[in-house]
Formats: sequence, C-alpha cells, structure tokens
Amino acid sequence: MDVLIHLFVGLHIIGIASLLGGFLTQMKAIGEGTARFIPAMLHGALTMLVTGIALVGLNEAQDYSVDNIKIGVKLALLIVILGLVYVKRDDEKVDKGLFGLVGLLTVTNIFIAVLWT
Repeated sequence: MDVLIHLFVGLHIIGIASLLGGFLTQMKAIGEGTARFIPAMLHGALTMLVTGIALVGLNEAQDYSVDNIKIGVKLALLIVILGLVYVKRDDEKVDKGLFGLVGLLTVTNIFIAVLWT
C-alpha cells in the first residue's frame, strides 16, 4: 500500500508542477496583458484534486494520521483555483489580477503542504 501512496504523491507533485509551470510560463504575458489559462493549468489542477482525494483515502485506509483541517484548507484553495481556471479557460486574455490570484493561491497551497505540520 505504501508503494501506491508514493505513486499518488508523485502524481500529485506532477499536477502541482503542471499548474505552477503553466502559470510561470505566462509571466511575460502577464506584463503585456495577454496572459491566459493554458490547458496544462486545468489538467494540473484536476490531477491535484483526484490524487489528493486518493491520498486522503489511502492514508485513512492505512490508519495514518490525516490533518483534516489542513486538507480542508488545501481543498478549498484548490476548488477556487480550479473554478477560476475552468471558467476562464477559453478566454483569450485573463485579467492580470485574476491570473496573479491563481498563482498566489497555487504557491500558498504549496507552502501549506510543506510548512503546516
């Protein structure tokens, strides 16, 4: 079961890399006002959601300790990210503030995962 948990952790990291990488590749476009949500960002957020739910279930099945408040906060942030990216995915341009918010929430989600113990 531990191998399966590690597999899902790896997939979860790939999801966050896709979301953050998609944001970072648009940094120049943010300055020009032409930033848009690319498909990799949506797919990364969806990957994070699916693998995160699987990780909670697998850890609960193993009787490992799960901090439900931490998971709830991370899930709430991810739902906001996913909602924004999904709704605005077809727009040619996304407002700088909205695009920056997605990046900020993504980085916040990463720091919550790493620092909240």
